[in-house]
Amino acid sequence: MKEFAKNLIDHSAGVIEAMKRLNDVPSTLTLFAIDEQHRLVGTLTDGDIRRGFISGLTLNDKVERFMSLNFQKVYNGFNVTDFKLIRDRGIKLLPVLDENKRITKVYDLKKRRSILPLECMIMAGGRGERLRPLTDLTPKPMLLLGGKPIIEYNIDRLISFGIEKIYISVKYLGQQIVDYFGDGSSKGITIEYIWEDQSLGTAGALSLVNKFNTDYILLMNSDLFTDADFEDLYLNVLENNALMGVATIPYTTKVPYGIFTVDQNKITALKEKPIFTNYANAGIYILNRRIIDKIPLNTYFNITDLMEQLITDGHSLIHNPIVGYWIDIGQHQDYLNAKEIIKHINNINDNRPIKNTISI
Repeated sequence: MKEFAKNLIDHSAGVIEAMKRLNDVPSTLTLFAIDEQHRLVGTLTDGDIRRGFISGLTLNDKVERFMSLNFQKVYNGFNVTDFKLIRDRGIKLLPVLDENKRITKVYDLKKRRSILPLECMIMAGGRGERLRPLTDLTPKPMLLLGGKPIIEYNIDRLISFGIEKIYISVKYLGQQIVDYFGDGSSKGITIEYIWEDQSLGTAGALSLVNKFNTDYILLMNSDLFTDADFEDLYLNVLENNALMGVATIPYTTKVPYGIFTVDQNKITALKEKPIFTNYANAGIYILNRRIIDKIPLNTYFNITDLMEQLITDGHSLIHNPIVGYWIDIGQHQDYLNAKEIIKHINNINDNRPIKNTISI
C-alpha cells in the first residue's frame, strides 16, 4: 500500500465518512478526492467542510460538493526550483501526478525541504582515534547523540532534502553501520556500501562507485552535526556553473591590538583591533560527475587534492557559508558540545554520557 493511501477518498463518498477519515490523518488534515479512474479531482480539509456547511450543505451531501477544486499539484519531472516556489507559498502537502492525473507520490512539506537531484556519498571509514576509548568498540559515526547515531542525523537530513540514493564508505567496524541501516528500505531510500580495503582518504572511495546516476554528487563526512542547507549549496553551484561547491564555516579572528600596514619601514595604514574572517572547510561538497574521473582508482586521495587540481586547471570552484550550527565531532569536547546542542533541539537527555575518566 502506498504511503499516501490513507489520504485518498472517493469523491462520491459521504461527508461523514470524510470527517472520520480526516481524524485518521491528524498530522496532515488533508484528503485527496479521486474519481472512478483514480484521477485527482479535488482536495478536502476540515475548513472546506465548515465552509460547505455555512453555505447550506448538509451531512447528506457528498465529498464532491465540499472539496476544493483549486489545489496545488505538480507533475512527474518537476524540478527543485518548482518545488522551492511551492514550498515558499506555505503549502503543506504536495501531490505529484502522472500524465493521467493519478497521484504517484505525496510530499509532506513540513518534513521535506527540497527534492535535490543528487546521489550522496557519506565517508564513514575512519578509526576515530581522537575519540578513544569511545571508538574502541564503536565506529565514530555510530556514537550516540540523544539516543541516535551521529550518522543517522546526516542521513535523515539528506532524506529531508529529497536524496534517495546514498553510498556509505565503510572500513573500521563498518559492519555495525551495515547492520543498523541495512539497505535503507526502512527509511524509504537505497543505501549501498563501499568497502575500503585500505584507507582512501576523503575522496578516494568515490572511484569505487561503478556509476553515479545524477549529474552532481553530494559528498560529506559522517561525523558532522549540522543543519547545513544542501539546497542552497546545490543552487549556488548551478548558478555559478561550478564544477565543485564547498560548504564553509566562517572563522573569525579578533586581534586585540592596533595593526599596521607597512611598506618597508613606513607605516601606510592603521587598523585598531581589527576582525578578520576566513572560511574553513566544512566537510560537505557538491561535485560535478565529470570530475570523478580525476580521482585515481582505489588510491588514497583527499578531496583537497582534487580542489588543487581544479584550481590549477582554472576550473570554477565556489564556496557556500553555512548559516546555522556545525560541529565536526573529532574530539571529546566536540562530542560534548554536540550533546548540549541536541539537548536543546530535542529537549531530551542522552543516556550515554562520556565517562568522567576521560580527560578532555
